[in-house]
Amino acid sequence: MNKTTFMAKPGQVERKWYVVDATDVPLGRLSAVVASVLRGKNKPTFTPHTDTGDFVIVINAEKVKLTGKKATDKIYYTHSMHPGGLKSISAGELRSKNAVRLIEKSVKGMLPHNTLGRAQGMKLKVFVGAEHTHAAQQPEVLDISGLI
Repeated sequence: MNKTTFMAKPGQVERKWYVVDATDVPLGRLSAVVASVLRGKNKPTFTPHTDTGDFVIVINAEKVKLTGKKATDKIYYTHSMHPGGLKSISAGELRSKNAVRLIEKSVKGMLPHNTLGRAQGMKLKVFVGAEHTHAAQQPEVLDISGLI
């Protein structure tokens, strides 16, 4: 009787492509589902130390919902490392100026903060509008209505 735990190896992983519509979906709920698929936690072959996740395409990024007062009160900070180089932008402004960056920051914040997490974050593709450039990969629609 073999009682060894299955560990996926990078060459064995079979990747799929999913497309998610962000229209009227709360940002945090969307990000949690997308981060889980990027890590591969939706698969029975999930291995914590191996990138077993799938590719995710998010469309209509500008239509994501910010609940409560997050549009005005949630602030993102960046610093240029020069004196006086602190910049801030509210979540609502970031959504209107660069909705792609808003979703990328939210999802990547839910991934591991190491080399593995950066590799998993590269499989996220975010687009403003309903069109995307990955039709050749034949992505499946990821239904997140039951997960939200």
